[in-house]
Amino acid sequence: MCRGFTLLEVMIAMAILAITLVAVFQSQSQSISMAGDSRFLTTASLLAQSRMVEIDAADPREVTAGNGDFGEDFPDYRWQVEIGETEIDVLKRISLTVTNSRMVVRNSYRLILYKVVLR
Repeated sequence: MCRGFTLLEVMIAMAILAITLVAVFQSQSQSISMAGDSRFLTTASLLAQSRMVEIDAADPREVTAGNGDFGEDFPDYRWQVEIGETEIDVLKRISLTVTNSRMVVRNSYRLILYKVVLR
């Protein structure tokens, strides 16, 4: 009697192994992508909050639309401020968007502040 595995048994074992490895590698790839997204959201939200604090501390009549960067510490991040009107005359809508130039998708974070501007 011959002992060993038949070709069919080896092929089935290889198929099961291949399906399992594809699932593991897909899970790993998704994990890396999610880590990058969470790193961006954490950094962008902290940068947006720090810039918005500067805007909030300034005289409301002197706040203007504009854009800029966060210096050498965060070279891939840029900010843009837009000032808009609301239905209430004394209330301004200040929108701050932080973007990362290296990321292709989901690369922007927006923070909105409503501020009373008395003339």
